[in-house]
Amino acid sequence: MFEVGFTEIVLIFAIALLVLGPARLPKLAADLGRWAGRARAMARQLRAQLEQEVRYDPLRDDATTDAQAQRPTSRAAAAAAASTASATSPGPDTPDDSRTG
Repeated sequence: MFEVGFTEIVLIFAIALLVLGPARLPKLAADLGRWAGRARAMARQLRAQLEQEVRYDPLRDDATTDAQAQRPTSRAAAAAAASTASATSPGPDTPDDSRTG
């Protein structure tokens, strides 16, 4: 599409050196480099955001969120939930009242 070879870059540099002078050329080069870096970072961020949106599946995401919400968040909470569940449910040695009758 738009190709810039080595000779064109040298020509642009020589013209910039004549127009701006040796005092302002390094500052201009630093500013251009900074702007180019920012533009690349913004393009990378936009690309990542678009890829994330393409991969987004609301049904799968909701199921994952629901499963994570039901899970205890700490070991202490998990132990408490396990002890509560084992204390309320009859074990194999404990007779179940609902079976008699």
